[in-house]
Amino acid sequence: MSDKPASLITPPDGYGDWLAELKQRIHASQQRATLAVNRELILLYWQIGRDILDRQVEQGWGAKVIERLAFDLRTAFPEIKGFSRANLMYMRAFADAWTNDEIVQQAVGQLPWGHNLVLISKLKAPAERLAYAQAAVENGWSRNVLVMQIETRLLERQGAAVTNFDANLPKPQSDLARESLKDPYRFDFLSLSAESQERDVEKALVRHVTEFLLELGAGFAFVGRQVLLDVGGEEFFLDLLFYHLKLRCYVVIELKTGKFKPEHLGQLGFYLAAVDRQVKTELDAPTIGLLLCKSKNSVVAEYALSDKSQPMGIAEYKLLESLPTELQTGLPSIERLEQELAEIKRRPDEA
Repeated sequence: MSDKPASLITPPDGYGDWLAELKQRIHASQQRATLAVNRELILLYWQIGRDILDRQVEQGWGAKVIERLAFDLRTAFPEIKGFSRANLMYMRAFADAWTNDEIVQQAVGQLPWGHNLVLISKLKAPAERLAYAQAAVENGWSRNVLVMQIETRLLERQGAAVTNFDANLPKPQSDLARESLKDPYRFDFLSLSAESQERDVEKALVRHVTEFLLELGAGFAFVGRQVLLDVGGEEFFLDLLFYHLKLRCYVVIELKTGKFKPEHLGQLGFYLAAVDRQVKTELDAPTIGLLLCKSKNSVVAEYALSDKSQPMGIAEYKLLESLPTELQTGLPSIERLEQELAEIKRRPDEA
């Protein structure tokens, strides 16, 4: 037996690859175990909620029985959390929202309990709940991200951009490309006014690139801003350049602070051609262009795209003006903030 510490023993050839494979298998096993435990818990909660519903309907039990049940379950299982009266009421609502246990064992069962409470509290239609549940599973959204995506109506905006992908991309890439774009894009997180200039928006998007990537959706990787291209000895700059990992292609994004005009596509098409010749490799699919503008006439946009041979999409983006009216009116004014600051400064003297 060697006297050397285990960390100093020279491993044999191939050990590193084997160790990496073992680590992956262990991580995968841990994930499956966690998922199985979560699925069993969600199913248990659904069954308890279903029992409460059935007994209240069939035997006329009132709401008081839930309070008694919470007490008895906490007494019987003091080490288990989750049997409060409030949580039992959530279980009842959960079972009322999902009448089929098969759904619970699929997408919904893969989400933590907190995610499921968000779905039933913020969405009324079962089809909407299921769609957001599946999206949360596929994209690994946290509960806070799920709330944000629901409140900004992500799935309703997805695939809504005006594009010519069907004519210029093969299936299924055209379908995936279309679903990868949305309309409008919500840039509330930038805290910019609607009058902000293109360069201001560009800089702010890069400063908040994490939120920007989240709004763009799964698959987008940031390459650069104001990317230099030399064409015939002249310099041209792309507003924003991304790479889409699922589509395996570059995505050029151009920003326009005004209303869409057909001539905007000429500039975008030039950039796509330059990227295809200078940046794209043989392994990459044709570059896609996305023109983001403050507003557009959809009919004009469709006409403008109809004779373009390069894959392009047109969508609107919204800044602070996209905040709900009730939230805009609920924000404190500058005068109110200054008044509160003055009051805070006076308090030490008053003490």
